[in-house]
Amino acid sequence: HESAKPGKIEVCFTLGGMLVWSPITEFRDMSNRLRLLASASLVVGGTLGLLGSFSPSEVRGIAWGLDGTALVLGTALLAVHHIRLGNEQLAAGFLVFVAGQTLVVSGSAMDLSANSAPFGAGVGLWATALALVSASSAVPILVRATGSIAAIMFAVTALQIYDGTALNPLSKPLPFAAYPFLVLTLFGWAWVHYRATSRDAA
Repeated sequence: HESAKPGKIEVCFTLGGMLVWSPITEFRDMSNRLRLLASASLVVGGTLGLLGSFSPSEVRGIAWGLDGTALVLGTALLAVHHIRLGNEQLAAGFLVFVAGQTLVVSGSAMDLSANSAPFGAGVGLWATALALVSASSAVPILVRATGSIAAIMFAVTALQIYDGTALNPLSKPLPFAAYPFLVLTLFGWAWVHYRATSRDAA
């Protein structure tokens, strides 16, 4: 039978008056679980990435490897989520971030001096992804602001590497100074999608 809810029709399958299966409810629950996983992955990835930046080399590679894996998972899930919602700009931004993060994480175990080329390509894509997501009005203004600052900093870093400057992931002032803004942005993305999940579950 059909269950009437404001603004939607939900088809439910019952047996002897007992609810057996509701495909729309099941789909919504699955979507909520994936968004929670995405939010958790962004928080874990951002935290490990920042910790890795202050860790000795024997710990840094592991932290950055796990950080990159978590961020690829989280942003891939968000890309799929926004494709389903028809938010093309946000979906594209998260997909580009996946591409950039894949390049960055590929150099996690490399010596810093040998990591410049893949890192430069990765942060160039980071900058593009952050700009795409931050340009969307669906993102809160504070998260858009931190994302825009990070995008500019990473764009400058990428251009310097493309021009032959020998920068590595821990070079100062850039890209090192950009990491706090990146982590704040990742936490912001996680919070936005966590709140949306909480509202849908209510």
